[in-house]
Amino acid sequence: MAKALRIKKNDHVLVLTGEQAGTVARVIGVYPKVRKVKVEGVNIVKRHVKEKYDPRTGQRTKGGAVSSELPIDASNVQLVMREGGADVGTRLSSTRHEVTKRRRDGSEYPGTRGVRTSVKTGKEV
Repeated sequence: MAKALRIKKNDHVLVLTGEQAGTVARVIGVYPKVRKVKVEGVNIVKRHVKEKYDPRTGQRTKGGAVSSELPIDASNVQLVMREGGADVGTRLSSTRHEVTKRRRDGSEYPGTRGVRTSVKTGKEV
């Protein structure tokens, strides 16, 4: 079983290596089994696609050169937090918080939930 990634979809990350190193962008896809993430505007490739027609729906997809992002390794990105008006890269840790959980019948019981926290500030992400 693959280990879960700490980076989630819609997080803002800093690209650490490669051609676009230093770029801050949003994560648009996460693939934990292969430990990769797809970042908006990073690792863009062009593919040439044929025009297709689907007779069941009657839709025609246009062909030509299509640009899309490819996934990059999750170790090459770092989560970015807003600190005093500047974007600061931070590592993540996970902690457990005491919460009150509710059953379907309406009764409540004490429990814990995992929370991503910043290593630098200790704040919840």
